[in-house]
Amino acid sequence: MTLTRFKTAFCAALLACSGLATAAFPDKPVRLIVPFPAGGAADVMARGMAQRLGTELGQPIVIDNRGGAGGTTAAEGAAKSPADGYTLFFGTMGTHAINPALYAKLRYDPLKDFAPISLTHTTPRVLVVGPSVPAKNIAELIALAKKGTLTYGSAGNGSSSHLAGALFEALTGVKMLHVPYKGSSPLLVDLLAGRVDLTFDSYAVYEQHIKNGKVAALGVTSTTRMGALPQVPTIAEAGVKGYDVSNWLGLFAPAGTPKDVLIKIHSALGRAMAAPELKTQLVVLGIEPTFGTPEAFAALIRAELPKWAEIVKKSGASVE
Repeated sequence: MTLTRFKTAFCAALLACSGLATAAFPDKPVRLIVPFPAGGAADVMARGMAQRLGTELGQPIVIDNRGGAGGTTAAEGAAKSPADGYTLFFGTMGTHAINPALYAKLRYDPLKDFAPISLTHTTPRVLVVGPSVPAKNIAELIALAKKGTLTYGSAGNGSSSHLAGALFEALTGVKMLHVPYKGSSPLLVDLLAGRVDLTFDSYAVYEQHIKNGKVAALGVTSTTRMGALPQVPTIAEAGVKGYDVSNWLGLFAPAGTPKDVLIKIHSALGRAMAAPELKTQLVVLGIEPTFGTPEAFAALIRAELPKWAEIVKKSGASVE
């Protein structure tokens, strides 16, 4: 064999081996980093998605909950993980649209450090009051807030639930004391116990307590009513003009992940999100499962960044 033919055969063998290695993905469990503690709304969504995605990929998806710091710690860890498809990130409006305006020294770039795979969930928040609050509607709540100090809890300083409350204050002229928590689960405990008065949080966490009357839903944060709570008006509909906070979540991989691996994950994710049982499970929780192209998801993030920069500026919120 001539030297030229040897080089050609050798290169072909390398390409074939490379192809086999890529085709084998995944040949071990995949880790999904979730920027909230177990039991919260984001965790509920992540686990439902991960179970079906793992089935489609033929490998289990292992949930890695990393709550606190507005999701920055989890996002930074995901961004610095090996770009091989074996670490994925369940990013949120907070980690990818709010934090860049909120944190003075953010140690990741939401656009440069991640490869967006698809938007997966959209969900409005619900204004929920605890048992110690006598208000039965938004107007009564505003009147109560103007008479004294109400407290509102959030999933963390600078989180979307925090800014939802800050926007409510800005548009109504009321002042409330913000109490940050490390996720929705500990917040729920204090809301039920009357240690915090209200919150602007995901319906999934409070569903059973709303149904059994332990807490009350006074308003929905989006511009349209929620299918799971058709009797509850939107906050804008209840008189707070211009109020609109709709949360979104989606799947990311670290930037630099091989394109063919991303395509395989995206394809499997599409099948997972199309499962009728998943939609049935989520819609009753006020969550809308969705799926789209990486390009559309990237465009959404680019559009959301200036929107939330303006809201953060108006709220005066900041984190060092």
